[in-house]
Parts: sequence; structure tokens; C-alpha cells
Amino acid sequence: MVIIKKDSMFYRFSLYGFLKNLRFFEPFILLIFRSYGLSFFQIGVLYSVRDIATNLLEIPTGIVSDSFGRKRALVSAFVSYLVSFFILYLVNDFIFLCLAMVLFGLGEAFRSGTHKALILEYLKINNILELKVAYYGMTRSASQMGSALNALIAAGLVFYTGSYRVMFLAALLPYLLDLINVASYPNELDGEIEDDKRTNLSGRVKTVLEDFFKIFRNGRGLRVLFNSSGFTAFFEVTKDYLQPILAGLALSLAIFGELQDSRREALIIGLVYFGIYLLTSLASRRAYIVSERFSSLDQAVNLTYLAGVVLLVLSGGAAAVQLQILAVICFILLYGLNNLRRPINVGLISDQIPNRVLASGLSAESQMTTLISSLIAPLLGFLADSLGVGPGIGLVGLLMLGLFFFVRVK
Repeated sequence: MVIIKKDSMFYRFSLYGFLKNLRFFEPFILLIFRSYGLSFFQIGVLYSVRDIATNLLEIPTGIVSDSFGRKRALVSAFVSYLVSFFILYLVNDFIFLCLAMVLFGLGEAFRSGTHKALILEYLKINNILELKVAYYGMTRSASQMGSALNALIAAGLVFYTGSYRVMFLAALLPYLLDLINVASYPNELDGEIEDDKRTNLSGRVKTVLEDFFKIFRNGRGLRVLFNSSGFTAFFEVTKDYLQPILAGLALSLAIFGELQDSRREALIIGLVYFGIYLLTSLASRRAYIVSERFSSLDQAVNLTYLAGVVLLVLSGGAAAVQLQILAVICFILLYGLNNLRRPINVGLISDQIPNRVLASGLSAESQMTTLISSLIAPLLGFLADSLGVGPGIGLVGLLMLGLFFFVRVK
């Protein structure tokens, strides 16, 4: 049994994830864009714009984080998010939505990998780095509890206001609170840059760059990064398609028949997402137990990747033949699997990357994720418009299977 010391930083790390996941619009984002009159392909383009912006900015922001301070990078991320949410609330013109997605991508670029690096620096300072899978999994479980609460609040907002748009405005408050939380982290978590007074600014950047590019000369390290990013990309692109499946299920059920369609959708979607995030919270908390069941972390990430392929193909097939309940169950299991994998992946990646450039390395993993996502999102949107949501998901699942032969960790 792993014992984690729950000091003030444990709770502040947990609070970060809890507040970060109070994106009230998230359980309805695809339906929101559909209500703006956008096709699935246009929505895929918006996702792609977000991912390309994140991709282009990922490495520079990771280097900024390692060179000048991880706290500053996170604060910049939340400022960018706040501006993005405000634009999404005010307008629904496609060009302005693209601009909002670029700002959202900038926030993702500054944030990705940075908070994980802060946690791992804290574990290093306290000589408990061997607990990284358990510690990260337990703090991540708080973020999933935030997502569970987020689903209920979002459903309540839609139910009482009858509007999807208001959720962008509501999301400003928790993100402002999280900005304050991150800004109060101790400076020592920024790592070596705080104590390295002898190195000038250009020298620090040069050192970080040299260490960072060493990552790409490590064949095993690259496979670990691609395995993690490939799975995450397919999950991120497909997960929102649970929303139209749930909307169809809500309209087919006899319950809540006296309510108007949007309110009935809100109740069903909110309750299902609440259940999903309770499951994912448990999955993150128990990731270290599951990882110990495998002979190695390599085997764990390979087998869970294949399990994700099976769930994705099965969910698409079920949706195609109108078995919405089976499709929903597969998606719920896929959410749980993704959150089970994440702490295991972070532990495996941190074994391959020097601590000095950990934020850059984890940002590289996120960059790979966004690159793959930017290619898949418009494709899935096109397939959903042309063939239907279910067949589109199933075909993308088969594409994910093809990728496995290139990303299997040996």
C-alpha cells in the first residue's frame, strides 16, 4: 500500500486540477457548435485550428517554461484561456471562433506538461520521486472530481437558462481562481533556473535546447512519447462525439418526456458525464495498482492502447446500428481507460527524459498529440457528415489500430 503525505502542496496541486476541469461548456461543446449552425466538418476544422496553434507554440512555450519559470508559463496559460472563453461567449462567427480557438491553443501550449513538471520537481525536492505514479494519479483524481461536478453544474445551467452560451461566461470564475492558486506556488518549483545565477539568459536557453534535442535521439523514448500521444489524440478527437449519441438517446427515452428537448438532453448528458468522471477519478487514483499488475510499464501501455482500439471500434459500430446504450457504455469505459493510462504514461515518460527539460519533454508529447489530433479531427468530421457519427468513429478506431504497429513500446 502506497502512503502519500497530504501536505498543503498536495491539496494545492489537487485544487489546480479541480478548478482547471470546471469547463462548464465541455460536456456540450460539440452540441454548442452545432447550435451555431456549424457542420461536423467545420467543427473538426475548429478543433484542428486549436490543435495546430497548440502544436506551433508547444515547443517554444515549453522552452520558455524551462528557461524562465514554470509558474509564469501557467499564469500566461490562464490569461489566454480567459480571453478565449470571453470571445466564445460573445460571438458565433466562424472567423472569431477560429481566433478564440487560437487563444485556447496558446493556453494549452503554455499549460501542457508544465504542471506535471512542477509536481515532479516537488517530488524530487522531497526525495519521493519513486511515488510519481501514485502521487500524480491521486492529484489527477481531484481533477476528475472537478469534471464530475462540472457536468452537474453545466446541466443545471442549461436546464435553468435554456442556453448553452452562458457556460462560457460561467467558466471565467474557476479559471480566475486557478490563476491565483498557481501564482501562489513556491518559487523553488521552477527548478534549477532559480538557483543558476552564473548562467546568463542566452546560456540558459542554449543549455535547455541542447538537453531537449537529446530526447529525439532516444529511439525508445520516442516510442514512449508516440504511444502516449497517439492514444490521447484519438481519444480527444472522438470523445465529444458521445454528446450527439447521448442527445439521440435522450430523445428516444420515455423519461423526462414533459421537458423540452434541450432540457432533456441537459439532464441525460449531465448525469452520464457525472458518472463518467466519478469513474475516471477512481481510475486515476488506482492507476498505480493497475500498473503493478503488469510485468512492466511497457506492457501496461501497449495492452491498454489495444483495449482503447477495441472500445472505439465497438462504440462506433454500436452507434451505427442504433444501439446507443452500448455505444455510451463503450465510451464510458474509454474515458476510464484514458485516465488509467495517463499516470502510467507520465511515469514512463519521466524515466526517459532528464529532469532539467521535463517540461519541454512533456510538451513534446503534447505537441505530438495535437499534431495527430489536427489531422484526425477534420477527417472524423468529414466522415460523420458523409457516413454518420457511428461509422465515422468506427473507421477512426481502425486507423488507431494501424498506428499501433509504429508506436508499440518494445
